[in-house]
Amino acid sequence: MQRIFNITLIALSTTLMVSCGSSNTSKKPVDAKKEELAKLKQDEEAINKKITSLEAEIAKLDPASVKAEKPKLVGITSLAPTPFTHYVDLQGKVDADNISYVAPRGTPGVVRAIYVKKGDAVRKGQLLLKLDDAVIKQQLANAQTQLTFAKDLYQRRKNLWDEKIGAEVDLINAKNNVDQAENQIKLLNEQLGFTNVYADMNGIMDEVNVRVGETFAGMAGNSPQLKLVNTSTLKAVVQVPEAYQANVKIGSPVRISLPEVNNKVVMGKVHVAGRLIDPDTRTFYIEVQLPSDKDLRPNQIALAQIQDYSTPNVITIPINTLQTDDKGKYVLVATQDKGKLVAKKRPITIGQTYGDKVEIKTGLQQGDQLITEGFQSLYDGQLITTS
Repeated sequence: MQRIFNITLIALSTTLMVSCGSSNTSKKPVDAKKEELAKLKQDEEAINKKITSLEAEIAKLDPASVKAEKPKLVGITSLAPTPFTHYVDLQGKVDADNISYVAPRGTPGVVRAIYVKKGDAVRKGQLLLKLDDAVIKQQLANAQTQLTFAKDLYQRRKNLWDEKIGAEVDLINAKNNVDQAENQIKLLNEQLGFTNVYADMNGIMDEVNVRVGETFAGMAGNSPQLKLVNTSTLKAVVQVPEAYQANVKIGSPVRISLPEVNNKVVMGKVHVAGRLIDPDTRTFYIEVQLPSDKDLRPNQIALAQIQDYSTPNVITIPINTLQTDDKGKYVLVATQDKGKLVAKKRPITIGQTYGDKVEIKTGLQQGDQLITEGFQSLYDGQLITTS
């Protein structure tokens, strides 16, 4: 065995000398080192094979000189198909399904009185603001005077016409003047009503960003002046990366966790999925209906687990047992070899990964004995034991 060790050292030393002597100074240092490393790995593999071959030959020629290998203690798990589900873990927020941005029904006006404050519960039809109505009231008074005059003139024309005096056209014009004055009063009364701003639904005043003397137009820049939120119907809104657009769709199961509400969990499904990709975030939105709950409030954090893949019958393994070499991914399994339990390298291909589990596409099957403990320092063909 000492002779084998000496051969190994000589071979490695020779490889290093050849690699160093033949390095191309014109290449980048990192490229030269990568080539050198690849060459050393190839030489190491060849040397290991040579060592294994020599050990086998020596064992045949001189069995007494070979020291019995001590099996390594490992833990194994018998594999069987199980259901596997992959989720997309994202953070969203709770939002109200019904939000009203209150605006004047007519033209913007100066606020003369405010009857609510932020946080107040209001009913549909409740008076929220009073806008300035002085100009309209003056116009209405003038219109009332004009109507009185028009009615008086019409009555005079009618009396004359009844006595066969005057022209019919004068009577018709007088009647039209009455009708126009009445229509003007009706229009002004409607405009007077527009100076009263009412709630268009039940809810909570979420924003009151206006003061007496300011102009109420509904919006101040990009901010609402009066925002009314109905919290009886809430939803979770989540922005989903566009990479998942093929798998996340209406009907996809979603698990919503609400850490701010005693870690409350709600199971639901995607009921709205946006059709546009946001050019800035490269995401699209989804909505999940939430049950009515007095503890839920808009803008609370909602942690979403969106199911985008599921299979009922597949081999899965702990992700920590997965290893990689220059040929790809592999695991170690326990097999019987000439009556002895040994570790065998098994190349595999994997599918989806979620949590601590990874889906196996090829390479493993039901009944295989996967080494799940003590696999870190094992080599292919090493003797193992489970007790």
